Amino acid sequence: MKPFEIHRITRAQQLDAYCELLGQKFFGHTVLGNAALLGVSGLMLPGAFQKEKFRIIFKESMTSIQTVNIEAPAKVKRQRLLSTFMWLGIAALMVWAFFGTEISLAKLLQGVGESWKLLFGTSDKPNSGFIPPNFSRFPEYLEQILLTVKMAMWGTALAIVPAIGLSILGAKNTSPHPVVYFITRRVLDLLRAVPEFVLALVFVVAVGLGPFPGILALAVYTTGILAKLFSEGIETVDAGQIEAVRAAGGNAFQAFTHGVFPQVLPHVASMTLYRFESNVRAAQVLGLVGAGGIGFFLNEALRGFDFPAAGAIISLIIVSVFFVDFLSSKIRERLT
Repeated sequence: MKPFEIHRITRAQQLDAYCELLGQKFFGHTVLGNAALLGVSGLMLPGAFQKEKFRIIFKESMTSIQTVNIEAPAKVKRQRLLSTFMWLGIAALMVWAFFGTEISLAKLLQGVGESWKLLFGTSDKPNSGFIPPNFSRFPEYLEQILLTVKMAMWGTALAIVPAIGLSILGAKNTSPHPVVYFITRRVLDLLRAVPEFVLALVFVVAVGLGPFPGILALAVYTTGILAKLFSEGIETVDAGQIEAVRAAGGNAFQAFTHGVFPQVLPHVASMTLYRFESNVRAAQVLGLVGAGGIGFFLNEALRGFDFPAAGAIISLIIVSVFFVDFLSSKIRERLT
């Protein structure tokens, strides 16, 4: 009998080797009759077989290799077809969305010159643009920036408790009844549908000018956003921990406090910080309708065509947003 030869199969042939081990025809012979599995080294199979190493010994006479064609399962073919139709649908939707939007690169290029004059002014009117900014009222602007951050802090804080309550009712795995789930979801849609700007106008009429109506507007809108985000986090928790608490005799409240809340706490903290960042930016705009903060001074400068002062305010807004985003990201890193 001729001696055996060891043939090391390349990674490109790994799937063929796996099919070979299942008894398919390969090298013109039945593999199970001509191959011996020795373990230890040689071939690393993909997927679930990556932990097993094989050395396959073939007879010298095995020289011809047949290609094994593996047909994709029908389910995979359906998924590929659905994916293709989905991307075609998205492309068609974007084409439809293009009409009526008046997107024009030519208009943009033509207006660059005018935008340049607005930013830097003109030679006959120096200091008539946003740059260079005028920081003559810097202490006053800084005070209003800090007030804007305070508004964002309280607008976010007032929204956390009602958001957690609504998220419990608006999550499929914690809602007491499908009707309660449906109603809660529609309430959240309503809270998110009305912009903070409109809410601020409503509360300015109700309580007067100042930061308080801005805080109320942020709190209402943020409640809808956070409740939606919290409920999505609750729906992804491990049901095993909840069942363990109930099996130990815990009630529904204890199942939430000991089974659900510990799992979603990092998600809740992260989403709250993210929304605080958004509220800092939103609070700066609410001042345009008299809801307090730096936005009131920005509106005053723009209406008076005092663009250097507006440039100073915008510069401080940019710095404050950078600082808040940086601080928030560091806190999220600590939490996760």
